Amino acid sequence: MTSTAGVDRSLSASRPRVFWLDSDRRPSPHPPLSSDASTDLAVVGGGYSGLWTALLAKERDPHRDVLLLEGERIGWAATGRNGGFCSASLTHGAENGRRRFPDEFETLERLGRQNLDEIETSIRGYGIDCDYRRSGSISVATEPHHVGWLHDEPGEFLDQSAVRAEVNSPTYLAGSWERDTALVNPAALAWGLAEAAMNAGVRIAEHTPVLAVRRAGAGVHLQTPGGVVRAATVALGTNAFPSPVRRLRLFTVPVYDYVLVTEPLSAEQLAAIRWSNGAGLNDVTNQFHYYRMTADHRILWGGYDAIYHFGRKVRPVYDQRPDTFRTLAHHFFHTFPQLEGIRFSHRWGGAIDTCTRFFAFYGTALGGRVSYALGYTGLGVGASRFAANVMLDLLSGEATERTRLRMVREKPLPFPPEPLAFAGIQATRWSLARADRNAGRRNLWLRALDSLGLGFDS
Repeated sequence: MTSTAGVDRSLSASRPRVFWLDSDRRPSPHPPLSSDASTDLAVVGGGYSGLWTALLAKERDPHRDVLLLEGERIGWAATGRNGGFCSASLTHGAENGRRRFPDEFETLERLGRQNLDEIETSIRGYGIDCDYRRSGSISVATEPHHVGWLHDEPGEFLDQSAVRAEVNSPTYLAGSWERDTALVNPAALAWGLAEAAMNAGVRIAEHTPVLAVRRAGAGVHLQTPGGVVRAATVALGTNAFPSPVRRLRLFTVPVYDYVLVTEPLSAEQLAAIRWSNGAGLNDVTNQFHYYRMTADHRILWGGYDAIYHFGRKVRPVYDQRPDTFRTLAHHFFHTFPQLEGIRFSHRWGGAIDTCTRFFAFYGTALGGRVSYALGYTGLGVGASRFAANVMLDLLSGEATERTRLRMVREKPLPFPPEPLAFAGIQATRWSLARADRNAGRRNLWLRALDSLGLGFDS
């Protein structure tokens, strides 16, 4: 097992930057808004939710004027910091969706697969170079009690020899290969969507935070540092950041996730772990890891710690957490001891917006002139396109198959205010870690959450 000194050496040259964003392909910034403006549709947020909404709005009506406002840079937050897993699931996994919406679960599964197909069609149709690969993901058992769980997964069951033939780790006891997942370079996808939107006529202003949203006559006014935007309708894709609609702020909390990326593997290292199938991987513990190979043969390794800071704070200083990086590195070398000595090139963290049902919820505000989608809980790469269509449906006032769903019409329970939110989240983290050490057995706290419909495991 790699020593503490070995772990420290593996991290010593890593850059505190996001691998995906640390690229000469990153576009030059768009100028900020510098005067008052008017638009048919104002989109707040330049992540996947906002980008898909802007692009799909122009696909629906090429004559509609669309202005996208981003407080920093396109794709700089959760959109550009994730692992690039693009799942067909709209409910953060089949078990979670079936438990919460059993009567419409088959419809949600169908719509999720359709949504993934449409993402692929858009990527190919717009010529977006984002290393899109529909190679699926493999959930792996690393403890004996996990093996039985995997028999209940929707994918193809792999016994120990079969899963190790795909990816060679001495920790694997079994696997389940779920094919309806794609892998992407997440930042490149965001940049490609922005370019496609601009080519369709969308105006983009970066470094333009929205400070307030208020109703004004038949429309909405958005206050920015550079001027007021007068919009007929607004779509909010604010993710983990405080919503300009204040009543939504208790529905989500920002949870920090952390990631390492290795230097490129040599031919010998690649042969030692096999992994030629291109699938992403995750283990099935509560505190789970997710990992995948990049186009240049690096391993991205993330997850495990999920850190909540008191008061729902989102701050740049939280992006780096040395204790978590050391923990992740220890776990990496435990999983792949044959890669001992490899170095990590990048380390970073970022905030995920989570809600109490662990997948996105939707709605409108200000008399139906504003729509929103929030609470993706780390699975927004694919679900954000579905959410964009929901937001546009809601703004149109049309009754569609999407807007008739209970999943769309109902909201999760909000989190309590502080200090109760912090205490509850810390108790849940402690209990989930204890369950992982105790063959998955859930304590009284977790069983109470389950009974209230607030329980979740990976």
